[in-house]
Amino acid sequence: MNTTRRTVLKGIGGALTLPLLESLTFAAPSQGEVPTRFLVVGNPFGAHPDNFFPQDFGKDFTISPTLKSLEWLKDRLTIISHTDHNMVSGHGREISFLSGVLPTDAMAFPEKNLSLDQLFARHVGSQVRYPSVGAALDGGIRMSWTANGVEKLPITDPQELFDHLFLNLTPEEKAVRRKMLERNGSILDTVGSQFGDVLKKASKLDQERAEQFQTSLRELERSFADRTTWLERDKPTFDISEHFSQAEVTVGNRYDAIFDMIAYAFETDLTRVASIEFPASLNYTDIDGVNRSYHGCTHNGRMEDLVSELVAIESFQVARLSRCLKKLDSIKEPNADGSMLDHTIVLFGSGMGYGGTHSNRDLPIMVAGGGFKHRGHVDARDNSGKNMPLCNLYVTLMQRFGIERDRFNTSTGAFELDHV
Repeated sequence: MNTTRRTVLKGIGGALTLPLLESLTFAAPSQGEVPTRFLVVGNPFGAHPDNFFPQDFGKDFTISPTLKSLEWLKDRLTIISHTDHNMVSGHGREISFLSGVLPTDAMAFPEKNLSLDQLFARHVGSQVRYPSVGAALDGGIRMSWTANGVEKLPITDPQELFDHLFLNLTPEEKAVRRKMLERNGSILDTVGSQFGDVLKKASKLDQERAEQFQTSLRELERSFADRTTWLERDKPTFDISEHFSQAEVTVGNRYDAIFDMIAYAFETDLTRVASIEFPASLNYTDIDGVNRSYHGCTHNGRMEDLVSELVAIESFQVARLSRCLKKLDSIKEPNADGSMLDHTIVLFGSGMGYGGTHSNRDLPIMVAGGGFKHRGHVDARDNSGKNMPLCNLYVTLMQRFGIERDRFNTSTGAFELDHV
């Protein structure tokens, strides 16, 4: 059945589980190609440390309460204690989660505050229909940034995400889109040709700014060319109407829908880079035991009932991720040994350590899958007791993703995490 404007989600009235069909009309990886994927899941308030971090180190660690839903994956987890971006405490700095750089400091770095997911997306480029996909409910947490310092906003409605990923345009809509891309391409050509004359008379500072602008133009040109190519190819087609039988919609149903769509986008090679965000504004009160707002639970004064509600929210986030990872682990990687999870780097964390103290130190960081030789629970401090720059981990993840570099923003080295 073709997915057209007439075949859409009929509302988020229940859990959504996308079927994993064998016969689909999509562009899968070419024979012999084994793509590496990246999934990052983040929240704005970090985690209650006593419940997130295991009490013991090493591969034989005891799973912590917040991570309990991941016990089945314990041998393929690396939980890192004592790593951060060395920032002072307070709200607003958590947006540096995937870059280690605040927008206000971006000019001091060659790639500004480019986030890790967007670096990966740039590396993937036009090999897939969507270089990256970002999703959340209600709002984002500002964790995804381009090399030009522009925040990449997530799609915040499951219906819109479905349309974006799986809804084919009609022939008439394709014709309109094609004309728009051609027109925009012509405008860029004109702007680019006129810009060369301006540069000849520009000051050094203006030339630097102009070079940044030209880089943006080139990226837009590539984007328009890629969109024109993919416009002629149909998206995956399937019928999901049977998955809306439940009467009650919950935050769990909606996030399961988002994670299922991302998993299916990975399987059909629509994208290889995805980010999922759990925003501060979201109402979590349909979770058992939660009666207050997410932000309100972080200001708990160590009161047991409030801490319990906060841990329930954080455990819910991890449980939604765990469900997705089980799905990825159940899918055999087509051109290689192991499952799709073995070829998907998964990062969970936050740019804030713990919302209860507004601390931006000791961030809750976990890596799963990706074909790594996982180390269990790791104390990342050096011999002097200094925390490891989180960007050191990002260098390791970059190299696993196929980007041969030994530095990323504030890194001082690489985190030791070999792969099979």
